[in-house]
Amino acid sequence: MMIDPAILLQAYSIGVFPMADDRDAAEVYWVEPKQRAILPLDGFHLSRSLAKTIRRDPFRVTANRAFPDLLALCAQPAPDRPSTWINREIESAYRHLHAIGYAHSVEVWEGEELVGGLYGVALGRAFFGESMVSRRTDASKVALAWLVARLRFGGFTLLDCQFMTDHLHSMGAVEISQRDYLQLLGAAVGDAALGAGAGAVGSGSGAAAELAFAPLAGRADAGSPFAPNVTVSGPLSGHAIVQLLTQMS
Repeated sequence: MMIDPAILLQAYSIGVFPMADDRDAAEVYWVEPKQRAILPLDGFHLSRSLAKTIRRDPFRVTANRAFPDLLALCAQPAPDRPSTWINREIESAYRHLHAIGYAHSVEVWEGEELVGGLYGVALGRAFFGESMVSRRTDASKVALAWLVARLRFGGFTLLDCQFMTDHLHSMGAVEISQRDYLQLLGAAVGDAALGAGAGAVGSGSGAAAELAFAPLAGRADAGSPFAPNVTVSGPLSGHAIVQLLTQMS
């Protein structure tokens, strides 16, 4: 049975998210970490080597073009990850959240092959990263850099990474207490979770996500560190991503 989307969104709005023991698990449980990993959007660590890779544009990066395929790729076993927490109930729930405008993906392509990316949920000015995957060197790093640049452009204030990993730590993620996390969460989400009244799902993640994940055109959001100085239109090149990540407010 699919998780009710209103319950799932309410859970995110109070700092709780679902997981399963493995791909074939029959049950889902709810998690509320005592220590939370977040990636401060003004603290992303763009190494010289990653900046060089991004400028070369070795991949094509898209948003919300192949959400079901990216989700399925994240759920697949890999040599470094023999099983995942994404069971079929969770996969179904996030496909539905994407269909109604709350779950978003960043896809990384090599030619016509999907080789990496990430997905998560956006509410208000908070983005909750759920899973990332890489089938080519640096593919997931490129996806995360692209995400951070677009979230900054859209005026987001919180990128929730859930649990700390060496990979995330190397890119600027930090751990904070549950108490501090809930303060950041409340300010970022506001009343965005249920936009149509109690028990009803609103009409998508909100204006910040529309700006962050739509094809860029126009000026950065008024709450963005780039406003009012940055105007971007059309597809983002690797050079533009690096510029967005390195420009100071």
